[in-house]
Amino acid sequence: MNILLLGSGGREHAMALALAKSPLLTTLFAAPGNPGIAAVATCLALDPENHAAVIAACRAHKIGFVVVGPEAPLVGGLVDALEAEGIKAFGPSKAAAALEGSKAFTKALCAKHGIPTAAYGTFADAAAAKAYVTAQGAPIVVKADGLAAGKGVVVAADVAEAHAAIDHVFGGAFGAAGASVVIEAVLEGEEASFFALCDGNRAVAFASAQDHKRLGDGDTGPNTGGMGAYSPAPILDAACEARVMREIVQPTLDGMAEAGTPFKGVLFVGLMIGRDGPQLIEFNVRFGDPETQAMLPRLEDDFLTLLLACADGTMGATSPRLSSEAALTIVIAADGYPVAPRKGGAIDLDGAADLPGVTVTHAGTKTVDGTLVADGGRVLNVTGRGATIAAARARAYDAAARIDWTDAYYRRDIGARAIGA
Repeated sequence: MNILLLGSGGREHAMALALAKSPLLTTLFAAPGNPGIAAVATCLALDPENHAAVIAACRAHKIGFVVVGPEAPLVGGLVDALEAEGIKAFGPSKAAAALEGSKAFTKALCAKHGIPTAAYGTFADAAAAKAYVTAQGAPIVVKADGLAAGKGVVVAADVAEAHAAIDHVFGGAFGAAGASVVIEAVLEGEEASFFALCDGNRAVAFASAQDHKRLGDGDTGPNTGGMGAYSPAPILDAACEARVMREIVQPTLDGMAEAGTPFKGVLFVGLMIGRDGPQLIEFNVRFGDPETQAMLPRLEDDFLTLLLACADGTMGATSPRLSSEAALTIVIAADGYPVAPRKGGAIDLDGAADLPGVTVTHAGTKTVDGTLVADGGRVLNVTGRGATIAAARARAYDAAARIDWTDAYYRRDIGARAIGA
């Protein structure tokens, strides 16, 4: 079977490495891909959000299955367009992708089906939103309703900061994604990420992870797309995972099916684990980045077979097999990220990917005259595997230290809380 993987980041590189292992695979194509993905796939220069271009590529290369990595094509209805042309794809329909595309949609679903989440209000104008904040007090969370590339959320420490965030959203900072805002109570506890594979009716647990959103050590500085992750998440034991499946995932799947918009694909459940148990922070409708880079090296079953089962509605009752080993991913960003990352610097991996138990994935690189250079904010991911999170961490940091790149920046404390460091 010929497969087309859409995307160009570290998540997609990790997915490409997993797909390349499948005995079902004939040829792997990627669009647009990156220099790391090009080592295992034929890269095509096309925009994943251009439905006509993706369909034409599928026809030209006899693609049997399309795997969609990023969220924007899913929210934009790419899977619907592909299926209308008889092309099978992994990922939800446009209607089902509203679980990520609209925070207001998800909060309403939670309210209807009793899914535990923070108290909230949804507002289409600044004055009403500010009045709600003033009445509720702070700290409080302000979220742009739509997709904002991970930048549309502010945890405001006081009412003035919340009002400023509301003005920022309604002032056009996020375009159409800021047409309305969701204001939420602050949840207390420890954050974790949980992933379930769904075929429209059945869901099975896939894996857990914890990531690090802040730029600096000690969880300081601005929020980013993620500076590192480890899997599994120690706080998500078997009993807690069972609660997440029972109280959050299955009611969501049932609610979506009841509405005539069954959810197929991977459901990424952002959680707060507190005194009252797991509560939903938000849903994503695709694999996480950088969580995927830490989860997939642990997978012992065939990745492609699992994705096909989601699309075909044939998911079994048994969860996929993952190694008992842990994995930890360090994100190496360009100096100046996330505001003004320095691009163009030459990178020498210096054999880091050849170390035992280490995988290096590309997130923002390109090749110029045969030289690998930085071409993004988050540029590389270094993943170590080991018997424990501490062992995985040591391998990842040893490998990261080998990489020769003047503009490299990365946190030095990924996984520190998990090992009590």
